[in-house]
Amino acid sequence: SSGINAEYGVAKMYIDNDRWAGVPFILKCGKALNERKAEIRIQFKDTPSDIFGNTCRRNELVIRVQPSEAVYCKMNVKSPGMSFNTVESELNLSYHDRFEGLDLPDAYERLILDFILGSQTNFVRTDELAEAWRIFTPLLHKLDAGEKDPVEYMYGSRGPAEADRFVRDLGFAFSGTYKWTEKK
Repeated sequence: SSGINAEYGVAKMYIDNDRWAGVPFILKCGKALNERKAEIRIQFKDTPSDIFGNTCRRNELVIRVQPSEAVYCKMNVKSPGMSFNTVESELNLSYHDRFEGLDLPDAYERLILDFILGSQTNFVRTDELAEAWRIFTPLLHKLDAGEKDPVEYMYGSRGPAEADRFVRDLGFAFSGTYKWTEKK
C-alpha cells in the first residue's frame, strides 16, 4: 500500500424538482480536520440593496447534528446604540441550553438504543445506501486505478484549498469571522 488514502471528499448535488432547481447542495466530509462536526448549513444569498455598505456577511441557517445538537440562524444585526455598524449574532436553539437539566444522549447512544429496540428510524435505508455507493463508487475505482490523484491537505486544517475554491465557485462565501460558541 502506498499509504495514500481518500479521506476527504467534497461534492455538489442537485435535487431534480422545481422548488430546488439550480440550488447546489454541497457535501463535505473528511478526517483529521480542524473541527469534528456534522451539520447542515444553508447560506442565504446577498441582499441586492445593502444599506450597510456591503459590510455584512451572508446569513446562514445551521442545523448542527453533532457535537452539541443545535439549530441556529447566524445573522447580521445592527449593533445596539447610535452607531450604524453591524455585528454577527445568532438566533439560537441549543438543545443543552433549552432543555437544561435533562440528560440528552449523544447520537451514538440513541443509535445503540434504537438497535436494541429494533427501530430502524435513524438508520440509513437500503435504497439510500445503494444510491450513495452508485454515486461514489466510480470515483473510488478511479482513485484505486491511479486515474485520479487525491489532493493532499494539512492535518488539522479545514481541508484542501481546492475544496474552498470549489464551493466558492458555486456561490458559497466563507468569511471565517463568526464562531458559534456553546454556552457553558
